[in-house]
Amino acid sequence: MEKICVRVTAEGELPRYETDGAAGMDLQARVDTPVELAPGGRALVSTGLRIELPRGYEAQVRARSGLAAKHGIGLVNGIGTIDSDYRGEIKICLINWGDEPFTVNDGDRVAQLVIAKYVQAEIEAVDGLSDTERGAGGFGHTGVQG
Repeated sequence: MEKICVRVTAEGELPRYETDGAAGMDLQARVDTPVELAPGGRALVSTGLRIELPRGYEAQVRARSGLAAKHGIGLVNGIGTIDSDYRGEIKICLINWGDEPFTVNDGDRVAQLVIAKYVQAEIEAVDGLSDTERGAGGFGHTGVQG
């Protein structure tokens, strides 16, 4: 298990896994006043956390499925990436896809954080690619009946 150094810069708790099998740790909002998200509205929500990741790791900020299903709350960019050399505060870019206003209060669990390994690849320009059975098929091609 890798150790991740976390600096709490506001009142609050360290992120933690809620169950033994959880892939993500919940991130809490750290706001002085409630943040009102109108339908279609966006807001950058503070967490009061800064992290130090080992080289070769990233932290993925992901939406919480409960907020998405119940209120239509998601992340503007789908999944946010925190690079290993970033030392600023983790902020969550929330969007209200729902039909009703939604209020974010201090301490609300607003996203989850997943730690993942990555590889920096060497990119090489080529004139052609190897053939596969799938080829260029994509965007649901396996669901098409003959």
